[in-house]
Amino acid sequence: MLPNIPYTQYKRVVIVGAGFGGLALAREIAKREDLQVVLIDRNNYHQFQPLFYQVAMAGLEPSSISFPLRKIFQSKKNVHIRITEVRSVNTDRKSVSTDLGEITYDYLVIATGAVTNYFGMKEIEERAIPMKTVSEALALRNRILQNFEDALAVDTDEQRAGLMSVVVVGGGPTGVELSGTLAEMKHFILPKDYPEMDFKAMEIHLLEGSKELLGAMSDESSQRSREYLEKMGVHIHTEQVVTGFDGQFVTTKQGMRIRADNLVWAAGIKANPLNGLNPELIVRGGRIKVDQYNRVQGYENIFALGDVAAMQEGEWENGHPQLAQPAIQQGKALAKNVWRVMDGKKAVPFKYKDLGSMATVGRNRAVVDLPFIKFQGFMAWLTWMFVHLISIVGVKNRVLILINWVWNYATYDQSLRLILRPKTIEKIANKDEKNEEVHS
Repeated sequence: MLPNIPYTQYKRVVIVGAGFGGLALAREIAKREDLQVVLIDRNNYHQFQPLFYQVAMAGLEPSSISFPLRKIFQSKKNVHIRITEVRSVNTDRKSVSTDLGEITYDYLVIATGAVTNYFGMKEIEERAIPMKTVSEALALRNRILQNFEDALAVDTDEQRAGLMSVVVVGGGPTGVELSGTLAEMKHFILPKDYPEMDFKAMEIHLLEGSKELLGAMSDESSQRSREYLEKMGVHIHTEQVVTGFDGQFVTTKQGMRIRADNLVWAAGIKANPLNGLNPELIVRGGRIKVDQYNRVQGYENIFALGDVAAMQEGEWENGHPQLAQPAIQQGKALAKNVWRVMDGKKAVPFKYKDLGSMATVGRNRAVVDLPFIKFQGFMAWLTWMFVHLISIVGVKNRVLILINWVWNYATYDQSLRLILRPKTIEKIANKDEKNEEVHS
């Protein structure tokens, strides 16, 4: 196979990854028609990761938090999108090796983001449910809903309790938001779907290895989020490090043992760098060392953005937070620097502007830390919804999400509790062959 990217007289910028950083860079840099932009991703869509948990909890359709890349760049003739896997960088040939073939570059930008970090625990990697992609969020939704169906037909109360109960590992925003949503489903939604079951048997546990939840936020937000969750019936266990999961019991280093068939892993991430770079540049968490211009150290024409980049700046000695805002800001700053260099001007060092952080715990409950004010409760919840709504790509997606949120709020219900099991082409073909044999 061939990538079939046309050669032009213009410099070619190859961007690997269409997450927050890669997409921000591509949208900005494509405004100049004297550059050729090649955007590579394994998916043909951009994913809005902060709302994965709502897909997992049947609150939103996956399509409402995803947006086709080709639609974003429909009017940009200088942008070429290739859906493929990048295997390595060939720095000597100034190319990347992909499943479609070799793609050359004048400038390469690595924006490959991060993947789930299991900290070397194979047992947990094999059995826990991560939530770093839309497909993983759907897998979690399928697992939770199917387990409730199975719980109707088991023999013992212990089996039923295990199928119904959920352990969430990681007290960051994802773990807090997921636990809160599960608690609301337990109280308002699932009892209507399964009136035969006693939901007192359903336990929701949130485990965090440090002393507090939302460790990156203020003490007020950490404490208030804990109060909210405990009032909603979530069992919170701090200073508990999970070390094992056999499919029925979750065990911790401190000796805790919890009965649950469902373990959701939101405890950590690690960067996803490309092969072919100098191994000495890969630092803690798999991140790539870059300078103040996002240039990979030791390479003149290779850059890294967002989660995969380790830039030392001010208080960020180990790199910026692995969140959307640093990636977006770095992408936009790099685009402007490319323009400056092309116009014979000097590049400007990157400066991160911390816009704050927030997390929602449930209906009318959220915590917000802004640089100039910190607040919690109903206004924080409205602020969280507004910020996330305007951050979504696509007007249609924003409208769909708003409609879902309004409906869920007014009815205490969700209409997306579907168990969707995708079938591969091979399975369909095999089924058709069996049917032909039966009929013949």
